[in-house]
Amino acid sequence: MASDIIDELVQNLKATKTRIFKDREILHPEYVPEVLPHRENEIKRLAEVFVVALRGERPSNALLYGLTGTGKTAVARYVVKRLVEKASALNVKLEQAYVNTRKVDTTYRVVAQIASSIGLRIPPTGLAISEVYRRYINALENWGGVHIVILDEIDYYVKREGDDLLYKLVRVNEELKNARVALIGITNDVNFVESLDPRVRSSLGEVEIVFPPYNAEQLFDILKQRAEKAFYPGTVDDGVISFCAALAAREHGDARRALDLLRVAGEIAEREGASKVTVEHVKKANVEIEEGRIQQSILSLPLHQKLVLKSIIEVAKSKGNATTGEVYLKYSDMARNLGFEPLTQRRVSEIISQLDMLGLVNATVTSRGRYGVTKVIRVKPELVKTIEELLKDVR
Repeated sequence: MASDIIDELVQNLKATKTRIFKDREILHPEYVPEVLPHRENEIKRLAEVFVVALRGERPSNALLYGLTGTGKTAVARYVVKRLVEKASALNVKLEQAYVNTRKVDTTYRVVAQIASSIGLRIPPTGLAISEVYRRYINALENWGGVHIVILDEIDYYVKREGDDLLYKLVRVNEELKNARVALIGITNDVNFVESLDPRVRSSLGEVEIVFPPYNAEQLFDILKQRAEKAFYPGTVDDGVISFCAALAAREHGDARRALDLLRVAGEIAEREGASKVTVEHVKKANVEIEEGRIQQSILSLPLHQKLVLKSIIEVAKSKGNATTGEVYLKYSDMARNLGFEPLTQRRVSEIISQLDMLGLVNATVTSRGRYGVTKVIRVKPELVKTIEELLKDVR
């Protein structure tokens, strides 16, 4: 039966006369274009810091802040890629390592991936982390160049594994004579450094660059540039691109969101055998992406995060919003009823911030005068039923 489905899809693909995509990879967030519109200032700032690597000198470490989809990763990879290309022409030893520490989920694998970028092979398992790190140091010394290490989504790594590896990496140059290492950390969390050891904090954030969200006009320029290479001529008009940009601008100016909308809209148009991508395709893509994102985000949450989210939903249902204190009382009752020791109120407040960052809730810090400040938490009405259904049985 399954093979029949595949056969049918393959036949449909062969029979489809319309072609929408020329190169859909260009619409994936991982693609780094030759030009990054509206990030000239950030490119210049980062390049000014790291260009000294072309003289064999160690650049300052840099920390890039900004909401999801504000171009942090693209700028970091673009600048470093261009410098590595220049270094090759100048006969300077310069290499880069890029690690998304949210996806590469253990310290062992992070160090192994960093080391592999200078040609060092590390077995998938079997060594102590200290041994992997020692081999990396030795390989650096034998190579004798400047190694730029980009650590993306670094806040997730630190929350999961702690900052021991970061401490070693910001101090690594003290162990080196012939080589140099410089770090670029990328995070969505502006409060990330507060959780670090003070010695790591001062060394990692030697240079800090904040990336503002894109507005609708800027998102249009980004999409227009990509669409010209990703789609066949005449399949996407400016009205569709403007609609994608407007939708994404409402989501904190998220360029990734805009690119996903345009790509999925194109895929829907292709599945339907349409000759052009329309606004209706974008609307369908918006629903498809939103439902998939919410489901994936909720199902991957650990137990206590699910309990906090369920508590927010239950409190907010009666009065439209919830405060941290109200959520904590409801969460504590739920946790005890399930036989678990509740987390502290401070930890629950941090979880609420994480849920806000995931887009599952909207948490705003509000002053209560002499009673201090609290978070007022709201849930988008269109998400309530979906979240309730997924959290029906938290156990």
